[in-house]
Amino acid sequence: MKIWKVREPDLFLQKTLSEALNISTVTAQLLANRGITSPTLARQFLACSLDSCHDPFLFKDMEKAVGRIRKAISKGEKILVYGDYDVDGITAVALLYSSLRYSGGHVEYYIPNRIEEGYGLNLSAINEAKKRKVSLIVTVDCGITSYREIEFANNSKIDVIVTDHHKILNNKLPEAYAIINPLQDGCEYPYKHLAGVGIAYKLAKALLDGGPVTAEDFLDLISLGTVADIVPQVGENRILTRHGLERLSRSSRVGLQALINISGLNGKDISYGHVGFILGPRINAMGRIGSPEVALKLLLTEDETEANELASVLNTENRNRQKIESAILQEALEKVEAEVDFDRHPVIVLASEEWHPGVIGIVASRLIERFHRPTILISIDEKVGRGSGRSIDGFHLFDGLLKCREFLLGFGGHEAACGLTIEKNRIDGFREAINAIAQDILKEKDFVPVITIDADIPLSLLKEKVLYEIEGLSPFGPSNPRPVLSSRNLRVKDTPRLFGKNGFKFFVTDKTVTCEAVAFGREKLDMPKAGQHVELAYTPSLNTWQGLPSIQLELKDIRY
Repeated sequence: MKIWKVREPDLFLQKTLSEALNISTVTAQLLANRGITSPTLARQFLACSLDSCHDPFLFKDMEKAVGRIRKAISKGEKILVYGDYDVDGITAVALLYSSLRYSGGHVEYYIPNRIEEGYGLNLSAINEAKKRKVSLIVTVDCGITSYREIEFANNSKIDVIVTDHHKILNNKLPEAYAIINPLQDGCEYPYKHLAGVGIAYKLAKALLDGGPVTAEDFLDLISLGTVADIVPQVGENRILTRHGLERLSRSSRVGLQALINISGLNGKDISYGHVGFILGPRINAMGRIGSPEVALKLLLTEDETEANELASVLNTENRNRQKIESAILQEALEKVEAEVDFDRHPVIVLASEEWHPGVIGIVASRLIERFHRPTILISIDEKVGRGSGRSIDGFHLFDGLLKCREFLLGFGGHEAACGLTIEKNRIDGFREAINAIAQDILKEKDFVPVITIDADIPLSLLKEKVLYEIEGLSPFGPSNPRPVLSSRNLRVKDTPRLFGKNGFKFFVTDKTVTCEAVAFGREKLDMPKAGQHVELAYTPSLNTWQGLPSIQLELKDIRY
C-alpha cells in the first residue's frame, strides 16, 4: 500500500501561465509545482538556454585560481589534476586535464583507488607528486575537507587549488591557494547545486575564454557526470544536462562512441535514463571494483582500437559488478530475515566480512526499495569496517551519524546517503545507538512509500500536444521529477497481458477516452481483472510503435 499525496491545484497560476504561454492547464500546473510563478520564469525554464548560465568569475577565488594556473602554464610548471573515482570525478578530471593541455599546460592526472586509498586527497599521493616535481595540484570533486593533506602539500612547496561541490563541515576551509566551491561563505555565484564536473566546467570556461577550444566542447562529459551524480535537475544543471545529452548522442570522442556502441545505444538519442542506468554504471564499475584510470583513459583516448578495447573492459567489469551485487543482495535479504526486528530496528544495519565495499551502497538502495527503511551496510576487513548508507524521507542520515559519532572512526555524507568507517567491535553498539535515535524521529507512516501526484485529471485532458509540452520540461531528475498524474473512475476493458520478464498491460477507459496502461514490475503491483473499476497513478508518455502515436500510461500504483 502506498500513500497518494496529490498536489493542491493553483487555478489562478494555471490560468495565468496557460494564457501567457499558450500551453495546457496540465502543463501550467506542472510548472507551478516546480516553483515557477510567472510567465517570465516559465519562458526561461522552457527555453533552457546556455546563455542564461552565470559568469564563472562570480565564483569566489576564480580570478585567483585562473591567475595561478596561467602562471604555471607560462612557466612550464608541472600541474596535477586530482579527482574522485566516481563518474562525476572521472569526467571532471577528463574535462580539466584536456582543457589544461589545450591551454599549453604540462599536466598529469591522478585518481585514487577506492579500496586501497579511499576518497579524496591522501598523503602518499601528494608525496609521489612531490617526487615528480609537481608544483600545483588542482582537485576536482574533492578536497574541501582535506585539511591535513593540503597542509602537507603547502609544506612540500605545492600549491593546491580546490574545486569541489561538497558540503563544508563546520564552516572550516582547508588552507588552499584558492577554493572554488559555491557553498563557501562570501561566494556570490548564484547557483549552488552544480556537480563536481559542473564546477570543473566553470573553471575551464574561465581559462579557455576566447580560445579555439571552448568549455562547451565538453558538454558531453558534463552531462555524463551531472546525471550520474544525481544532483538537482533544475537551474544550470538542467541546462547543462539537456545540451550535454544532445552533444552526447553525436559525440566525436571515440571512447564515448565505443562505450555507446557496446552498451547497445548506437543510433539512439541518449536520454537521462540511458546515462543513469546504462552508461554511468559502466564507468562507475571501474571505480567500484576495478581501476578508475581505465575509465578515464577511455574518455581521453583518440585511438579507435584502444577505445574499443577499453569499452570492452568496462562492459565486462560492469557484468562482474552486477554478479557481486546480486550475491550480496541475496545474502543481505537473508540477514534481514534472521537479524532485523522491524519493531525495534527502524534502521537496517548489516555487516559481513564477505561483502565487497565498492557495491554495498547500491545494495543498500535495493534494500530501501524492498523495505523502505534507512539502510547501512558494512564491509569488514579484519578489524575495521567500511560502511555505506542510504535513507528515506524523514531521516537525515548525516545528522544521525553526527549524534552517534563516538562509535565511528570517520564518516561523511548528506541527508540521503553516507559513508563511514568503524571498528568491528563497535558495530553492535552503533546499531543500537542509531536505532535509538531513529525511534525518536521516525513514525509508522514514514515506512510507507509516498507517491507525490502532480495533478488529478480526467483522461480526456491527455492530448498529443500535452504530451509534447510535458516532454519540454525534461530532462527529468531530482527536483524536477518526471510528472506523475492520477485519474479516477476508470474501468479495465480487458484481461491484462503479460510481456517481458515481469511486465503486464491492459486498456482502461473513462467511457470517453481509452488508453493503454503498462506496468514494468508485476511483483510490485497486483494485476486487475477485466471489468474492475480502478484509480491509476501514472506517468503519461507518447508511444510511437509502428509510427502510430498513442498515449500510454506507465503505472506507478493501482487502487481498486
